[in-house]
Amino acid sequence: MLTTLLTIFVSSFVIALSGALMPGPLLTVTISESSRRGFAAGPLLIAGHAILELALVVALLLGLAPFFQMPVIFVATAITGAFILLWMAFNMFRSLPTLSLSWEENKKSENHPIVSGILMSVANPYWIIWWATIGLGYILYSWRFGLWGVAFFFTGHILADLIWYSMISAAVARGRSFLNDRLYRGLIAVCAVFLVLFACYFAYAGFDKLNTLI
Repeated sequence: MLTTLLTIFVSSFVIALSGALMPGPLLTVTISESSRRGFAAGPLLIAGHAILELALVVALLLGLAPFFQMPVIFVATAITGAFILLWMAFNMFRSLPTLSLSWEENKKSENHPIVSGILMSVANPYWIIWWATIGLGYILYSWRFGLWGVAFFFTGHILADLIWYSMISAAVARGRSFLNDRLYRGLIAVCAVFLVLFACYFAYAGFDKLNTLI
């Protein structure tokens, strides 16, 4: 049981890190806010992000737990999630030659970082797509191991966001010396490989379950 929970934690961490690494509204605000508030901006933004995602997970579990347990839903989300992961990995590999971590300070938010973390998450269409496919699929899988499964999934997921955006804040606060484009592209490449592996696993789990229904 513990091995399974640790596997959920590690895989959730890597998948979430893969999504966090790609530029988006939250990254832009993190850079801007860190230039004004220092290192604390990153963790505070992720605190807001985590509050929103925890509320989403709790709402899904409280209202849709019986729905989660339907085999056909597991099959649909697992197979859809596999294709989404492959699509993400393909785009990550394709972007590697020209990918750059932009340090431009764009819009400066007047909101508290926690509020900004919530707003920037909702403003990102990718966030909605992720939870409607990959996130839902992982909740379905984790729920098979009860609340502990969901807890390990959510902890791994949020920890990935916290570590990455804390690194961004630290890089801005310390002059961006330790995070260059070469290292950034290397992280993207490693995560893309893991996404392919997880996609294969999701596809296998989905089709294996489908065979039991036919």
